Amino acid sequence: MNNFLVLQSDFGTGDGAVSAMYGVALSVNPSVRVFDLTHDIPQYNIWEGAYRLYQTISYWPEGTVFVSVVDPGVGSERRSIVVKTSTNHYITTPDNGTLTQIKKHIGIVEARIIDEKVNRLPKSGESYTFHGRDVYAFTGARLTSGVIPFEQVGPEIDVDSIIELPVTDASLNKRKIIGNIDILDIRFGNLWTNIDRELFKQLEIEYGDSFEVKIENETRQVYKNIMTFGRSFADSHLGEPLLYVNSLDKIGVALNQGSFAKAYHVQSGANWKIFIQKVPNIAYN
Repeated sequence: MNNFLVLQSDFGTGDGAVSAMYGVALSVNPSVRVFDLTHDIPQYNIWEGAYRLYQTISYWPEGTVFVSVVDPGVGSERRSIVVKTSTNHYITTPDNGTLTQIKKHIGIVEARIIDEKVNRLPKSGESYTFHGRDVYAFTGARLTSGVIPFEQVGPEIDVDSIIELPVTDASLNKRKIIGNIDILDIRFGNLWTNIDRELFKQLEIEYGDSFEVKIENETRQVYKNIMTFGRSFADSHLGEPLLYVNSLDKIGVALNQGSFAKAYHVQSGANWKIFIQKVPNIAYN
């Protein structure tokens, strides 16, 4: 372990919840270095919590411990677990689908249920609504600071038993790619899809090529237009749409210096589909 503890939640920072998690971690060991991934996950949105972990975790040093608390089932029978990834990172979280993207794209090599008889904030046993503080921050801090080894988190469980949210893979059918809008690049309004660059390359693409892009929500068409594939946002004119490869090596959709999501009222999730096919470039006389 490296004494790093990275916190993620849907708590926001408008009250004392996040500060309490910091305090618990530092009370375990004042040398723990606490960082924030984000506390702006939309309330109860397990999918987005899962994706933000996947977006971030690989860039942290080995041995870093993450605490992710998006927990609409707090106080229920859902399991509290700690997992070790194939990249030697650790995640402390409710077993509610938060590990979906990590399990699929990075890999989990070992998982343990948190033994709350040992790994729970003292004198918090009658509290059932703030496991982020009482169980996850406390256990994560004990783990990253070396108070306990991973083996003392609790009993080992089968990695295959970890709950996963439904995931649909992108596909190529008759020169058309069908994918999902997995998440939004929140601040800039770009769409991040589940279409890998390698799949996109099967369309025999080059920078500057034109593509028809169609977006549907359920069966309702929300957007349809032609746009180019660019290396960066500057490859399109101001306010024009483009396809690009994002920081996770997947296909994104953007407006140059604008929010595509706001302009066309697009959101993300399993019901948001995107269809991409190559079309002839438009020649202007």
